[in-house]
Amino acid sequence: MSRRFSLAHLTALNLNPPDLVDTAAQAGYQAVGLRLLPFTFGGVAYRLMDDPLLLDETLARMRDTGVQVQDIEILRLNETFQVSPYQSFFEIGQRLGAKNILVAGEDRDPNRLIDSFARLCEACKPYGLTADIEFMPWLAVNNLPTARALIEAAGQDNGGVLIDPLHFTRSGSTLDQLADLPDSMVHYAQICDAPENLPTDTAALLQLSRSARLAPGEGAIPLQAMFQRLPQDILISVEIPNEQQSHERGHVAWVRHCLEASRQVLGPEND
Repeated sequence: MSRRFSLAHLTALNLNPPDLVDTAAQAGYQAVGLRLLPFTFGGVAYRLMDDPLLLDETLARMRDTGVQVQDIEILRLNETFQVSPYQSFFEIGQRLGAKNILVAGEDRDPNRLIDSFARLCEACKPYGLTADIEFMPWLAVNNLPTARALIEAAGQDNGGVLIDPLHFTRSGSTLDQLADLPDSMVHYAQICDAPENLPTDTAALLQLSRSARLAPGEGAIPLQAMFQRLPQDILISVEIPNEQQSHERGHVAWVRHCLEASRQVLGPEND
């Protein structure tokens, strides 16, 4: 069975969804992830919930190319989270055929966070969506054990954890913890690489995360060891934003390089 790869929107965030679909098709990806909600206030996002023309064009490009939408992002579980404002987000996700929602756990009240995550899982399940927590060192859900504990406490079968190799390495999470993670909690995973000496302060880590990641095999993250401990049939989201490389090579060449590097590191076929 061939591995399946999705082009994460952050890798080419200045492309709108139709152009991202075209770029992914040209580079050889089977799917894309779409950023419909911003990660930071005023950040880049393409609200297909509010733009029917852009939605129609995205769906048309998907039909023309065969490229699917794997995940939609990014939903932030903060102290003011309520499910109701995200109804149209779920509906558009279903229209796009998305499978997963990328979720950030920000609320530092653990009981309220568990309740919010459980309610999110319940609300998005009828739309065929999973809710996948991407732990990040600067957030409340900052490592793999915390993410796993949240999923277990919420008790929803469509709750999952999203592994980002950069955040995994920086968070102090271990390969043993990854190996112990139930397969049912892993719906897809991201891939990227980074230098050996990662920043220790949040600002520098954010800068690296958003604009200076490396293609697999060009850094020091033990990607082969990580992915040997993950389910072998999951889709792999290629999230490798690098402003310099994308500018110098062009979008299609850069994302194709990232895909080829991912295949070389992981191998094109599952065992």
